[in-house]
Amino acid sequence: MQELHERLLACLPRLRRYARALTGDNASADDLVQDTVERGWARIAQWRPDGDLRAWLFGIMHNLHIDQLRRLPPPAVELDDADLPAAPSTAALDLRDLERALQQLPPAQREVLLLVALEEMRYEDVAAALDIPLGTVMSRLSRARENLRRLMAGQPPAAALKVVK
Repeated sequence: MQELHERLLACLPRLRRYARALTGDNASADDLVQDTVERGWARIAQWRPDGDLRAWLFGIMHNLHIDQLRRLPPPAVELDDADLPAAPSTAALDLRDLERALQQLPPAQREVLLLVALEEMRYEDVAAALDIPLGTVMSRLSRARENLRRLMAGQPPAAALKVVK
């Protein structure tokens, strides 16, 4: 049990980084991480010891985040000028533009892009964490990358696909 506790603690920095990217602010990210760890620990018996604990926790975080989005209107992301250096460098401006562009992506695309690019998860692990097919991971990632390129170039994102039933 001690080893499992240590493995869970080792996941905290990555959980927090992903939560920060999902929510856009530190307080909401901390709350999301706390809820994720609490739910994960309460349901630890459901985790398969041969599975990836990090992917399992990201799946829990994803589901909690979706539940929160359904309950509340999405918060407006505001950048405080105090967060920027007095004379912003090109790198600081690029980073700010990237953060804004990421927040403009549809949540489904942003989640997949962050898990693959930021957390360096394998496509199969992303599919398991988000409970979506592997092909959906690849198509969302492709669309996210293209939309991010367009947004960074000052162009509007590609039109959203319509869901046909």
